Amino acid sequence: MVSLMSLWLPILLAAVFVFVVSSIIHMLLGYHNNDFQKLPDEGKVRAALGPLGIPPGDYVLPHAPTQKERQTPEFTEKVTKGPVAFMTVFPNGMPSMGPQLAMWFVYCLIVGVFAAYVAGRALEPGADYLSVFRFAGATAFAGYGLALLQNSIWYRRSWSATLKSVFDALVYAMVTAGTLGWLWPS
Repeated sequence: MVSLMSLWLPILLAAVFVFVVSSIIHMLLGYHNNDFQKLPDEGKVRAALGPLGIPPGDYVLPHAPTQKERQTPEFTEKVTKGPVAFMTVFPNGMPSMGPQLAMWFVYCLIVGVFAAYVAGRALEPGADYLSVFRFAGATAFAGYGLALLQNSIWYRRSWSATLKSVFDALVYAMVTAGTLGWLWPS
């Protein structure tokens, strides 16, 4: 067994490396550029929604908060007529990426801690690189990627966008696993 405290440096470096790799993926490679589509008449939609002053949050249209309400003919008519949408409304103005990047880095640290914990419980000091890579990689992949599938299952996000993000998760998991394997205590 390897203590989590003895893995602080590999956890920190893994988070830094994943942060850098994710920046390269999203800023340079561009394969996520078509994850979201433009509305057919964006101007009309903006003109219709703008005056409503919708506060930032997550919304569903049409909305029925209880199962009983979802079974009414009125709700069925709304769903049949459409539109049906899940949407997230952001605050107005140019977004500041600082808070999101900070949260992403903390998330990378958390995934690294779990990957190191699982590998540290399963393996001894001096374990070979591949053993560390397997335990840490499987755990990191679960942390970065498996929950993304729910977005396509339940919220009908396009499978292509979800699978690209799951591929990213595999890359992040390999970076995490590789870093932990490289710096595993002897």
